[in-house]
Amino acid sequence: MNWIIRSCIRLSGHTYLNEVLLPILEDLEQFNWLISDLEYNTSGSVEAFAVPVNHDEDYFLLSENEFQRLLAADLQIYWGVILGIPGSFEPAIDENNLPFAEGNPLIWKNGNIQHPNAEIEIVCYDSGYTIVKFRDPYLSRKFGSYFTEAIDLERFKSKTLPYY
Repeated sequence: MNWIIRSCIRLSGHTYLNEVLLPILEDLEQFNWLISDLEYNTSGSVEAFAVPVNHDEDYFLLSENEFQRLLAADLQIYWGVILGIPGSFEPAIDENNLPFAEGNPLIWKNGNIQHPNAEIEIVCYDSGYTIVKFRDPYLSRKFGSYFTEAIDLERFKSKTLPYY
């Protein structure tokens, strides 16, 4: 199932990745993370200066440990696509077809995850929405049970975005 969060009492801001992943964090060991189309703001904490991304690059492939550093930095992500890929896969990256959020109608489609090996896709959309997609029904149920305010993406689209 695919979810969208617009507002939530459990979150200080719905595009804080460390809070969005809280209900499934223990299930994400051994994942690598492909991140692209990233724009964020930091809290100014010391951890924020250790963010393992280089803005001279169009995408970042983070190990589990680097991703943990990213979560510890307490970033508010305005735009970005974050893909969780099991560590058993060596992800092929097509630099001419990187995952993106702005202007991408495919992010609103159920089941569309922008990398064939990704199990999770998180799309931070203009700091107004966070879309979370899962291939694994167990992770989806666990996420949806925790975030009761999350809306099924299809239901949200049918009421809000008829043009997608």
